Amino acid sequence: MLHINDLTYRIGGRVIIDQATVVLPKGHKAGLIGRNGSGKTTLFNLISGDLSLDDGEIRLRTGMQMGRVSQETPEGTHSLLQEVMAADKEMNDLLAEAETATDPHRIADIHIRLSDIDAHSAEARAGAILSGLGFDAEAQQRAVNDFSGGWRMRVALAATLFLKPDFLLLDEPTNHLDLEASLWLENYLSNYQGTILVISHERSFLNTVVNEIIHLEHGKLTRYGGGYDFFEKTRREKLELQSKMYAKQQAERKHIQSFIDRFRAQANKASQAQSRIKALARMEPIASVMEERTTTFSFPNPTTLSPPLITLDETTVGYEPGKPILSNMNLYVDMEDRIGLLGANGNGKSTMIKLLGNRLQPQEGQVRKSGKLKTAYFAQHQTDELNVTETPFYHMAQLMEGVPIHKVRAHLGRFGFGADKADVEVGKLSGGEKARLLFALMSRENPHIMLLDEPTNHLDVDSREALIRALNDYEGAVILVSHDRHLLELVCDRLWVVEDGTCVQFDGDMNDYSKRLLEKRKANGGGKNKSKPEKQEGKSNRKEGRKERAAARAAQAPLRKAVKEAEKQMEILGAKKEKLKTALADPEIYEDETGKATKLQRELGELEKKIENAEETWLEAQEILAAAS
Repeated sequence: MLHINDLTYRIGGRVIIDQATVVLPKGHKAGLIGRNGSGKTTLFNLISGDLSLDDGEIRLRTGMQMGRVSQETPEGTHSLLQEVMAADKEMNDLLAEAETATDPHRIADIHIRLSDIDAHSAEARAGAILSGLGFDAEAQQRAVNDFSGGWRMRVALAATLFLKPDFLLLDEPTNHLDLEASLWLENYLSNYQGTILVISHERSFLNTVVNEIIHLEHGKLTRYGGGYDFFEKTRREKLELQSKMYAKQQAERKHIQSFIDRFRAQANKASQAQSRIKALARMEPIASVMEERTTTFSFPNPTTLSPPLITLDETTVGYEPGKPILSNMNLYVDMEDRIGLLGANGNGKSTMIKLLGNRLQPQEGQVRKSGKLKTAYFAQHQTDELNVTETPFYHMAQLMEGVPIHKVRAHLGRFGFGADKADVEVGKLSGGEKARLLFALMSRENPHIMLLDEPTNHLDVDSREALIRALNDYEGAVILVSHDRHLLELVCDRLWVVEDGTCVQFDGDMNDYSKRLLEKRKANGGGKNKSKPEKQEGKSNRKEGRKERAAARAAQAPLRKAVKEAEKQMEILGAKKEKLKTALADPEIYEDETGKATKLQRELGELEKKIENAEETWLEAQEILAAAS
C-alpha cells in the first residue's frame, strides 16, 4: 500500500527526515510514533502530497483512495448528517444525475453503481458514525455552525470515516474526543477493513487498534510488529543489546590499537601489526546508544490538611436560576484521593470542575471546604491566555513576585525548563512545552487539589509516562478528566460518573466502565447498520462454506509458494551480497591491476537489483494474500 524509499526532507537546511525507508502492506494498521517535533505530521504531509520531498520516493498503491481528516473545521447552515454524507462526492453526483438522466442504459448503470457503494444505507451509516462520536439523533439534524470548534472536528473525522477510504491517515484522532467517543473509535478502527497509519500518543489506543509500530527517531523510520507495549519491550531489548555490542567493540578496538602501537616499529612484528591495522579498518562501527532527553515533571507537595478537603451535601449547581445542570450530589474529596471524572462531553464534567474549583457557587445544598485549601486548575484552552512574546521565566516571575530568581528558575526546572528553554519566547515553544509551562504555573503555590481537564492533549508518550509518575508521587488530591484510558488506569483509584443530571461514585474500575458503555451501546442498537438480515445456516450451507474455504486455500497455494520462494531467494541473494561487501572492504583488492574491484562492484549493483525485484515479488504476493484472507 505504501512504500517509502530513502526519503529525505529538510526545513530551513535542517534535516527532519534522513534517508528513511519503510513499507506498509495493504490491510495493515500501523501507529506512527515519535517525540513531539520529530516530524510525524511532516511525514503525513509528504505522503498526502501537501509537501514535496527533497530526495527519495514515496509510492502508493495505484487506484487506491486516501482519506485524511481536513485541517479546516467544517462550517455552514446545513445539518451534521448532510455534512458527513456530502463527503462521498461520487455518491452525491450519481444521486443528482439519477434525477435528470433519461437514457435507460445510463439510468441502469447509475443504479447498479449506487447499489455497489451501498448508497441506500448511506444515511444510516453516517448516523451511526456520528452517534458513536457523541452526536444524538437531534444533534445530527442541527446546523454545523451551532457547534464549537472541537465538536466540528468530530464532524470532520466522521466525514472521513464515512468515505471508507482504502488508506486512512489519522493525526491524533482522539484529541477532540471524550473517553466515551475514544472507546467507540478504538472499536471502529479495530474492525476497519482498510489500511491505517495513525499518529497517536495514547498507549491504550495503540495497543487496541494497530498491529505494528513505525518509530520515527533521529530522522529514521523503524518498523516493529505488535502494539505499543510490544514495541517498547522490543526496543528496550534492542538498545540494551546495542549498548553491550558497542562496549564490546570499543574494548576490542582498544586492544587491537594497543597491539599496533606496541609493535608497529618492530621488524619481526610489522606484518602482524599491518594485519591488525586492516582488521581495524574493516571493523564496521556500532553506533553508541544516544537516548533523547527525558521529560521531567515534579509537583511540589502541599501541607497536610485534615480530611475531608471538600464535601458536597445534596448539592445542585447550574448557570441560570431554576435550570440546574447537576443536582443532588453527595460526594467528598480527601488528600490522598485520585479521582477520574467520567462522562460524555456535554453531560456536565466542566460544570463539576468549576464547582470544585470555586468558579461556580451551588444553587442548592452545601459545599464545605477546608479554610486553608489551595486548589489549582489546568485546562488546555489556557495555552491561548499565555503571552506568546514573553518567556516562561517572565510568566513565572510575574506570579512569584518577590521570590528570589534562583527559586523561580528552580520551580521551572521541575518541569523541564532549564536555561535553554526558560528564556525562549512562548510563541516558539511546542504544544507539549506550553502544557508543561501551565503545569508549572498552576502548581507554584503547592496546591492541595489539582483539577486537570484533558492535560495530555499535546504530550508525547514519554511525557505522559513522566506525568503519571509525577501525579503518583504528588501528595495532594487529583481530580482528572481525560480520554487517555492508560492515564486514568494508572493514576485514579476512584471514579465519578457525570450523567443523567448528577454526579455519583462508580463502583468498579476502567474495565467495568468500558464494559458498561459497550452494553449500553448494544442496548441502544449498537450504532450498527442492519440493512441485511442475518440468516441461519443449515447443514448444506455449512458444507458449501467448507467447500468455498477449501477452494480459497487451493487458489492461494501458488501465492504461498511464491512467497516462500521469494523469501528463500532473498536469503540466498542477501548472503551473496554480504560476501561481496566483505570482499570489497579489503583494501588490497583495489591494488589489483586486473580490475577485480570494478567487476565486484558491478556484480554488487546487479545483485541489489535482483534483491529489489525479489522483495517486490514477495510484497505483491503478501498483499494479495492479505486481501484474500
